[in-house]
Amino acid sequence: MNAVIDRWLHDHGDDMIAWRRHLHAHPELARHEYATTEFVASRLTEAGLSPQILPGGTGLTCDLGPSEGARIALRADMDALPMQELTGATYSSTVPGISHACGHDAHTTVLLATGLALAEIDDLPVGVRLIFQPAEEVMPGGALDVVAAGRLEGISRIFALHCDPRLEAGKVGVRLGPITSAADTVQVVFDSPGGHTSRPHLTTDLVYAMGTVITGLPGLLSRRVDPRTGTVMVWGAVQAGQAPNAIPRTGMMTGTVRTGDHQTWSLLEPLVRELVDGLLAPTGVRYQLEYRRGVPPVVNDDISTRMFEDAITRTGEDALADTPQSGGGEDFSWYLEDVPGAMARLGVWSGVGEQLDIHQPTFDLDERALAVGVRVFTNLILDS
Repeated sequence: MNAVIDRWLHDHGDDMIAWRRHLHAHPELARHEYATTEFVASRLTEAGLSPQILPGGTGLTCDLGPSEGARIALRADMDALPMQELTGATYSSTVPGISHACGHDAHTTVLLATGLALAEIDDLPVGVRLIFQPAEEVMPGGALDVVAAGRLEGISRIFALHCDPRLEAGKVGVRLGPITSAADTVQVVFDSPGGHTSRPHLTTDLVYAMGTVITGLPGLLSRRVDPRTGTVMVWGAVQAGQAPNAIPRTGMMTGTVRTGDHQTWSLLEPLVRELVDGLLAPTGVRYQLEYRRGVPPVVNDDISTRMFEDAITRTGEDALADTPQSGGGEDFSWYLEDVPGAMARLGVWSGVGEQLDIHQPTFDLDERALAVGVRVFTNLILDS
């Protein structure tokens, strides 16, 4: 059966690159992936498969292989980011202000190629469900759309690959346990009577209160949460005041709280509220706190991790690489609330020049990684 995959990759390597570049040049934002959905569905239909578009009109699933018994699901995300591309590539985004700066064009291409390659094998050892998911880049994520549509029913295990510019093309990294963190957002809006900086004792000092929270909340969290959970709180935006001699009346700051531990994630919101209240009580400054939960951490289970390791090793003796936990939120975690599974990191760095990170306008990838991803996915299925 592997000979069939080898032949398919030999015959369709140029097609994969063309698909990826087409998707890259025509990015679509979350829940607007209509053309991307049609592009994928058309090619699956041409191969004799029966893709089923999700109720929202974007994203789709497609089954192949035996209809009896549980299926293994393979997932890719399809949406782009609201970011202007600055790569200068000949296949750069043709849509102003939108680009595939996270590699979802590659994820979609790899899964499409995997489905078409597996479709040429008559006796697959296990049923497969391809999940082309919309809206990964928005919270709480399009994975919940897939689950709500019942497309996880009958699935025994689920796998995903995600581009990683820290690894060279040809390498795939996986780890047991948490591989991405939960990611929540904290926003605090402050309110004070304001006043003159020469008379802080006659008002409440809003900027001082904000500074107390800026330094105090991350510090206190590090003392109240087990450091082995990888919990970290970082502020990303702070605004208050205009004049150096005026105590402002309003201020606002936002940041993120991340953790790799599922149990800790469930405890963070009440803990953050308790700590902020304690920090601000002595200052007299009024405040409103909005805590927005994002997604759980992605925690790879033991069996799925070993399956990934075996599939990666079979692509090449030196293909398997360890990968550290990432702080980025990833809605693949919602699937793992229902079924076991794992995510691995697909190396996409060319090995030459700067390693450009994802979610940056200059990000691009080494397209040799596409065939590696197909081999890993097909190995997962053929070895099951």
